[in-house]
Amino acid sequence: MLLSLIRMIQAFRDYQRNVSELSQLSDRELSDIGLDRSDIPRVAAGTYQG
Repeated sequence: MLLSLIRMIQAFRDYQRNVSELSQLSDRELSDIGLDRSDIPRVAAGTYQG
């Protein structure tokens, strides 16, 4: 159970870091990699189907 909680916390931290890093990109940079701002949460969560 404790290991499960630790993994959940780590996954949430990874998600937050990914959102933060992607949010720092300009709209042009996001466009260059085929994304827009509304895609960031799905990309960060690993559920993006682009």
